[in-house]
Amino acid sequence: MSRFIEVPARMLPPETLEALLEAFVTRQGYDTTDTGEGMRGWVAELKQQLERSELIIAHDLELEMTEVMTLAQWRSFGRDLGDDEEEGDLV
Repeated sequence: MSRFIEVPARMLPPETLEALLEAFVTRQGYDTTDTGEGMRGWVAELKQQLERSELIIAHDLELEMTEVMTLAQWRSFGRDLGDDEEEGDLV
């Protein structure tokens, strides 16, 4: 069984999706003053990126954490994890 699963955005309650996207904006260091709508503007943009499959929502079954990631972040994370597993570094 895989440790990670992709969660379709449509399966999340709206308030949960909003919270995940707001956490992503904050974690990525986006300037919420550079759009006329602040955080709301970034969340709307991120929803569009989810629809275009430019972002994914991934759930870590082991840590029980859910994160929004760019495809580049996901690939990098997945590749790093695979490397660690091959070397036996993960417990």
